[in-house]
Amino acid sequence: MSTANVASAPTSSARSSREAAGPPRERILAAARDLFYRHGIHAVGVDAIAEAAATNKMTLYRHFASKDLLIAECLRRLAAEFDATWDENAKAYAGDPSAQLLAWLRHLGEFKLNLAERGCAFINATAELPDKDHPARRVIEEHKGLHREKIIALCREAGLSDPELLADELFLLCEGARVSVQSVGREGPAKRLIDMLQGLITSHTKPRHKSGSRGAPLRRGR
Repeated sequence: MSTANVASAPTSSARSSREAAGPPRERILAAARDLFYRHGIHAVGVDAIAEAAATNKMTLYRHFASKDLLIAECLRRLAAEFDATWDENAKAYAGDPSAQLLAWLRHLGEFKLNLAERGCAFINATAELPDKDHPARRVIEEHKGLHREKIIALCREAGLSDPELLADELFLLCEGARVSVQSVGREGPAKRLIDMLQGLITSHTKPRHKSGSRGAPLRRGR
């Protein structure tokens, strides 16, 4: 991997702020996540990360044996934050899977659709790390797989027809929308995402077979 430094030297005030932000390991993770997302994994070297974290390479390697393991831990932290948001949504709509599904999809549909964003950090990392055995790829695949399973379970609990198919449709639409924003802008197809998601849900509330029962109607979230 390239070790080119893309980050400019932080100012003394920036260094002081980071030094007060927590222990070295946490500063390194925060700096790496920011730099990897803004500039790309290959464009950021450990020198730039150490400098942005107000530390040095020796300390960085004391906490992370390699850049690859640092990348994996950054994505693992991001996945944990994603899971925490899911859990908060589940608690807010406990006992009402239809409302929980709608609220979650609205949350995904309102993902910072602005051109300053560089899209999904997981998708970006996958594009930069073609080696299937890279430790970060395993984190990404586990995270995306578990998220898909959660959506399937929620669709099933909501009484929607063909929950596996619906979950995959919703999953692929959300994944594609984040990529679309980067290529054609927020005024492109992604601006219709919430309407398209709702349309998919509506289509799965109708019986797909004559013998099938009508799925429970979805209610808007609180």
